[in-house]
Amino acid sequence: MKVIWTPEAWADRQDIVVYIAEDNPVAAVRMDQLFSDAAATLTQFSMRGRPGTIAGTRELIPHESYRLVYELEGETVWVLALVHASRQWPPIQDEHSER
Repeated sequence: MKVIWTPEAWADRQDIVVYIAEDNPVAAVRMDQLFSDAAATLTQFSMRGRPGTIAGTRELIPHESYRLVYELEGETVWVLALVHASRQWPPIQDEHSER
């Protein structure tokens, strides 16, 4: 299995790290490593996360405040999002947004 972060998930990760780094750069580096390590475990244990809120996804909790949302496709683990626990997940769809 290989793990690929989608551009959206990568942006989530970077936003989180930058936000944490504003107050504590060392903690930001540790958190980023935690995210990386958690995703890396999926290469060997892709079913490690619980079934996700969105059908066809799984969710891994790398830290009590974050959920890593992913899906499996063949030999690939696609990381779809990295979401803070306080945020609405899945996001509420605006009736005017594209589907």
